[in-house]
Amino acid sequence: MKLSVVVTVYNEEDNVIPLCLKEYEALEGIDYELILVDDGSTDKTIENAKSVANQRTKLLIFNKNYGQSTAMSAGIAEATGEFIVTMDGDLQNDPADIPKMMAKLEESGMDVVAGVRANRKDGFVLRKFPSKIANWIIRNLTDVRLTDYGCSLRIYKSDIAKNLGLYGELHRFIPVLAKLQGAKMTEVDVNHHARIHGESKYGINRTFKVMADLILMIFFQKYFRRPMHLFGGLGIVTFAVGFMIDLYLVIYKFVTGADIWGRPLLLLGSIMILAGIQFITVGIIAELMMRTYYESQNKTVYRLKETYIGQANKEGA
Repeated sequence: MKLSVVVTVYNEEDNVIPLCLKEYEALEGIDYELILVDDGSTDKTIENAKSVANQRTKLLIFNKNYGQSTAMSAGIAEATGEFIVTMDGDLQNDPADIPKMMAKLEESGMDVVAGVRANRKDGFVLRKFPSKIANWIIRNLTDVRLTDYGCSLRIYKSDIAKNLGLYGELHRFIPVLAKLQGAKMTEVDVNHHARIHGESKYGINRTFKVMADLILMIFFQKYFRRPMHLFGGLGIVTFAVGFMIDLYLVIYKFVTGADIWGRPLLLLGSIMILAGIQFITVGIIAELMMRTYYESQNKTVYRLKETYIGQANKEGA
C-alpha cells in the first residue's frame, strides 16, 4: 500500500459523503486506503459513511467520543501505507492537495510535509488572530519552526507517524512529537475552504488546553530523559534560598536579640526549604519512573536511523 489517508470525523453527517467522493476523485491512480475514524458521532455520520464507502474505505467506529488525538492515533495504528496522511473531516482541508504533498515528500527526502493554510477561510477575531499568537509562542518555545500548527493536513513517512505517541489532546503538537524522533520537516501551501455544513468543534476555550500541553511538550523536549535536571535544579535553588533566609534570621536574632517568630520572611524561608525538598523528591521519583518506562518495555533512549554493514569483498576484508 502506497498511501493511507486517516480522516477523523465527529458529527459530520452532511460532510462525510462529499468528503469521500472528493477523496476518491483526488486519489485516483494511487494505491491508497481511506480510513475514516468516527469519534462517537450521535448523528447520521456513520450511516452516511457506510452508504458511500467503497472497497478502499475502512470505517473505524468508537463507542463514544474520545477526542481527536485518540481517533487520529487509532487511524494511524490501522494504516498500512508507506505514507500516512492526516486531515480533518469538515471539508475545510482539500483532498486535491494530497498528491502534491506526497510528491513533495518523495522528492525532498523529508519525513514530514505539513500544510500551510495560505488563504485561510476563518474568522479573524476568534480563529485567525489567536492562531497566529499560538503559532508564534509554540515556534519560539519549542524551536520547531512551522508556520501553521493548526493545519491538520500533513503527510508522514509511516515509521514517524506510528511512533508519535499521541495521547490526551497532543494532536496540536504532532510536529513537536515528530521532531523528538529526529524527523525532517518541510511545508507547502494548501487550500482551505470555509465550513459549509455543521459546526466547528474548536472554540476559544481550547487556548488553556493548548498552553497546558505546550508546557508538557517543552518538558518532553528538554527533560523527559533527565527529569532530575529540572526538578533537582529547582529544588536545590529553592532550598538554598530558603536556607539562607532562615540562616540570616537566626543570626539576626542572636546578634540583636529581636523576636523573629511570626515574621513573613521566616515563613517564606521555611516554605522554600520544604518546597526545595519536595522538588528534589519529585525529581527522584520522576527519574525512577523514566527508567521503569524504558526498562520495563525494553525501550531505548535512542532511535537508529540506519545500520550499515560493510561488504566482505571490499579491500581489507
